[in-house]
Amino acid sequence: MNAIATALAIVSLVLGASSLFQHTSKATVALVPMKYVGTALSAHLALAGALGAGLGLVSHSPVAVVAGMAGAALSVHYVLRASAPHDGFKRAFGSDWKLRIPAESERRMLQRRCTWQVPGVPEPRWTRDVAFWTIPGTERCLLADIWEPPPGVTPSGTAIVYLHGGAWYLLDKDVLTRSFFRQLAARGHVVMDVAYRSCPEVDVRGMVADAKRAVAWVKSNAVNYGVDPEKVVLMGASSGGHVVLLAAYAPDHPQFTPEELRGADTTVMAAVSYYGVPDMRAYGEHTTARLANPPEQPHMTRGGRQPSSFEQSIHKLMFGRTLTAEQLPPSPLHRQMMRELLGGMPDEVPEMYNLASPIHHVSSDSPPTLIFQGAHDSIVPVASARRLRDTLAEAGVPVVYVEFPATEHAFDILYPPLVGPAAQAALYDLERFLALVGTTPGRQ
Repeated sequence: MNAIATALAIVSLVLGASSLFQHTSKATVALVPMKYVGTALSAHLALAGALGAGLGLVSHSPVAVVAGMAGAALSVHYVLRASAPHDGFKRAFGSDWKLRIPAESERRMLQRRCTWQVPGVPEPRWTRDVAFWTIPGTERCLLADIWEPPPGVTPSGTAIVYLHGGAWYLLDKDVLTRSFFRQLAARGHVVMDVAYRSCPEVDVRGMVADAKRAVAWVKSNAVNYGVDPEKVVLMGASSGGHVVLLAAYAPDHPQFTPEELRGADTTVMAAVSYYGVPDMRAYGEHTTARLANPPEQPHMTRGGRQPSSFEQSIHKLMFGRTLTAEQLPPSPLHRQMMRELLGGMPDEVPEMYNLASPIHHVSSDSPPTLIFQGAHDSIVPVASARRLRDTLAEAGVPVVYVEFPATEHAFDILYPPLVGPAAQAALYDLERFLALVGTTPGRQ
């Protein structure tokens, strides 16, 4: 019993303490996986620490008692901070914002910002690999998965066009998002999970163009899915969040609008960014400082050796599905990535960094925006997210900014999705934001 008590207590203490650390350099990179586990499983680690302390008390192990109590306290502290209420909705929509959410919609939402387990929902209708655009001169189609409300659930009329993350280079649709989309579909929303193109096939302009093509497709097919074409929301995570913000804030910009959509309506009702990049110059400076940019390396291409069966098993465990070599190529260095995404570094193409920064496209016509940001995000500098919040507010745009203390990048999908307190609190806020923008006059 002594060994079990000590083990539980030490694990709780070490992982609980990981929330205190922030990855700021190559020297601290090893702490990131530990921090992800420690914050995502904080509620369970608090229980483990308390159990270890209790067993330590019974088995007369002072080490287990002290370590267990300390670990439990650290984890509880993180849970309380990450799930704490905020005044973002009051600032954006007024003090009566709760009264503007239909009672029927509110009953279907999460009732608490943090719980042991997000309630199960009926299985939605899920159609995979729906073609929404064919690349001219080829037979290759861009694909999306469509998630529709389960039978018996009243449609909200809202469609969410979702762009996955992956550093503008990696991954695909349907990566660790199934639990998330099931919850959204159960609230009556339709989700379009888009497999947009990435580097090096296209640069940032091509990605934004693909996002607009998805928006246009949803609007033109709205009647087939019970969607109101005026209630389309763009939502994305990380690099997908960056592309989403550009598409939402620059709906008619000629460099982001493909020829076939000139004059088409690609405006959206709202935008949601999960830790998307607001300012490319700030991102570049932050990344260069954090990585102490290593020397150049030869250009890396997609393809090559396909993953082995063992590697595919690991991918399925990590990402919820198998991935090909094309979907998971070697990560390029920062300089190479910036050349493929923007054409060079800031001193080489300064105009591209301005063009590709959502913060430079904000206007009074920008749609209401919900921003989720981790205070310890090692990829997106939190200061730039705060500047975007302030810029939107100064332009008179309703903005709900939610910053989770001691929380890293990709907090909502890594490790068991929707288990961590930050991921659950974000879903709680997202549900209410979608209901508010869907019923607020004058913002559609």
